[in-house]
Amino acid sequence: MIERYTLPEMGRVWSDAHKYELWCKVETLVLEAHAKAGTVPADAVEPVRSAPPPAPERVAEIEATTQHDVIAFLSAWADNTVPREAAAYVHFGMTSSDLLDTALALQLTEATDLLLVKADALVAALRDHALEHRDTLRVGRTHGIHGEPDVWGHRVADFAFAMARSRDRLRRAREAVGVCAISGAVGTYSNIDPEVERYVAEALGLRPADVSTQVVMRDGITEWASALAIMATVCEAIALEVRHGQRTEVRELWEPFGRGQKGSSAMPHKKNPIMSERLAGMARIVRAQVTPVMEGIPLWHERDISHSSTERIALPDASIALDYMLNLTQRLVTGLVVDRERMRANLDSTGGLIYTSTVLLELVNAGMSRDDEAYPLVQRAAMETWETGVPFRETLRRQATDAGQTLDEARLDEVCRPERYVERLSGMFDRLAALT
Repeated sequence: MIERYTLPEMGRVWSDAHKYELWCKVETLVLEAHAKAGTVPADAVEPVRSAPPPAPERVAEIEATTQHDVIAFLSAWADNTVPREAAAYVHFGMTSSDLLDTALALQLTEATDLLLVKADALVAALRDHALEHRDTLRVGRTHGIHGEPDVWGHRVADFAFAMARSRDRLRRAREAVGVCAISGAVGTYSNIDPEVERYVAEALGLRPADVSTQVVMRDGITEWASALAIMATVCEAIALEVRHGQRTEVRELWEPFGRGQKGSSAMPHKKNPIMSERLAGMARIVRAQVTPVMEGIPLWHERDISHSSTERIALPDASIALDYMLNLTQRLVTGLVVDRERMRANLDSTGGLIYTSTVLLELVNAGMSRDDEAYPLVQRAAMETWETGVPFRETLRRQATDAGQTLDEARLDEVCRPERYVERLSGMFDRLAALT
């Protein structure tokens, strides 16, 4: 991921320097386990443990010749080991994927933990915003067309619960990727005892793989990438709502706009939804990683490395992009400007057409047949309002008179009160208040 969208903590997780720190940690634990079992000399452990991780530049220099990153790492680390002879027992009985997959599991769990902290914060921000606006009337829209009265807090509550589910989904995916595999060349433990794997897994807070051939099957990593993609898309759903609400014709919502901020190089009046549009674009990047990662599940026989090049790009990019997105979405939510008066004006802008569904039911309850009498009457009145701008109550009276029907004006007064439509949302808001 380019530097523009890389936040420091997540960037460090995927840095070469940190990767080699983790490689050293895994290799040292394997060596400790061998030494405890008497497989290698015990005096080899401390020199290896004390050897600083190799510089990424030195590993790259050696890899230019070896064309093998693990061998280059081991050679560069051996150069830092005193005495160098102790390094002979590093990687004892292991194959490259033992190191790569176990260290990758650590990177994935570290990245996940950073994402979960931000997801928790975003859930709380959405919850609090929704509760603040539980009485903020607005029109509910379907297909972009006004439907019935609603409250802004209801819409935001949907986002809050979706983000909470996404967070919980990511927690489960953390378990799927938190796997240690130290099983040797084709995963048969031919030159390494399974106790070594158990020792290393416990020390790292991972679980031993149920089975590995030479690599850990990529279904767990695919689950993780999919969880990230879903969470990113929930962020995009929030952004899309703001983008719609900030359109000039709507003007119900505004992104935070700081002092000195500029909206356009040509038009000084512009305040564009740039945060939301950036979120929409970045969600595409996160989603785009799912299929390439999934295609790492079918590999040739015990192992090939077609998954490796994909994952070097896809896994860092997905987590770095989502990390940035979660940070940006929280800024968007906490700084969002909600224009209550404009929401109410938009709700009233169609002259009462938003009440047709309940008017229809009132007429049915009054004894009219739904399909032959009530629906045609209400629809004729609604179409007249669309075409002329005459308020719906007036066109309804005219159509009812023409049809020889008497309206209960007192009941219609109640039906055309917007607060009536949201009275049963209290239980949902109670559930929202308990959301953590």
